Amino acid sequence: MDDLASLFLLQPGVAFLNHGSFGATPRSVFADYQAWQERLERQPVQFLVNELPQQLAEARAALGHLVHAQADDLVFIPNATFGVNVVARSLALGPGDEVLATDHEYGACQNTWEFLSRKRGFRYVRQPIPVPLGSRDEIVAHYWQGVTPRTRVIFISHITSPTAVRFPVEEICRRAREAGILTLIDGAHSVGQIPLDLIALDADFYVSNAHKWLCSPKGSAFLYARRSVQPLVEPLVVGWGWGENRTIHFGSDYLDYLQWLGTNDLSAYLAVPAAIRFQEEHDWTAVRTRCQALLSETIDDLCRLTELETIYPDAGWFQQMAVAPLPRIKDLAALKTRLYEEYRVEVPLLEWNDRHFVRVSVQGYNSRSDIDRLLAALQILLPVHCV
Repeated sequence: MDDLASLFLLQPGVAFLNHGSFGATPRSVFADYQAWQERLERQPVQFLVNELPQQLAEARAALGHLVHAQADDLVFIPNATFGVNVVARSLALGPGDEVLATDHEYGACQNTWEFLSRKRGFRYVRQPIPVPLGSRDEIVAHYWQGVTPRTRVIFISHITSPTAVRFPVEEICRRAREAGILTLIDGAHSVGQIPLDLIALDADFYVSNAHKWLCSPKGSAFLYARRSVQPLVEPLVVGWGWGENRTIHFGSDYLDYLQWLGTNDLSAYLAVPAAIRFQEEHDWTAVRTRCQALLSETIDDLCRLTELETIYPDAGWFQQMAVAPLPRIKDLAALKTRLYEEYRVEVPLLEWNDRHFVRVSVQGYNSRSDIDRLLAALQILLPVHCV
């Protein structure tokens, strides 16, 4: 995959194994992004007032084709956390209601629910999903034990941030639909990393970041809402897209409320089709397969190094991002600093449920030499930093 490295803007000499945090944008996609910015600056009034609605519609159409959803059910947002806030703040939850999540959820999104639960009086329930993982059926059954007659919303990650587990959300959404429970899926790590069919998934709401695994510019994400639940959505920022005298028209209340938050540079949204084309032109299905194979080898190598057990039953539980357990580290931040400053390895070290992990992302620009550098560094540094 060394030939793909030259197509990205990443700093040479760094083993960048942290695509999962913020992503990385190819040169050609970044050039498209800058071209949209220049077009905006040449005639801001004409572009923002007369051209932007159609350009956004075309970008949503390209995205809809990728994720198998109607374009008008998708709205661009800055990031997945923003989308979780839109949905969470729109729902009429109060005392006696419960939102069911897991203990694998992303911290910022957990903060959203915790903040609102304190203001409105509903319960935010984090159902533990222990590791090592069992079968998918066992996970669904264990998760469903958290459902009560008070459960109004299910909030669960498609691919988790702290453990990189791909949860069986398809079955969870099916059960929730039968039980009349709303579903919000945090797919921040999904688009670009796994195939998505949002119509088949049948979640009520789905958020994802295009700027992660799809390799779009930073600040490009989307919210999907089934047509029947779109009337529930309220604007997070009230502006010209709301009210009887609205001056912004994108085609529906759902789009008008969310697509225009005031004067802003929306070029990252408009560059999403360029990111989709980039991956199509470079056979990203094959790239993802190669990345997963390298990552599977990496997790095996890390577990041999630490003599600790993997949390995954097999490689089918992750795609391009996975974690390997670490022994107890005295100071994770200090170890991470040494990895970068002394070995030029960019990789996150995490604490989750009182355990320490290294989370490795493998993207098309990575090679075996990046992995070997990480392994060599940890072999030297772990004995020094272990408790």
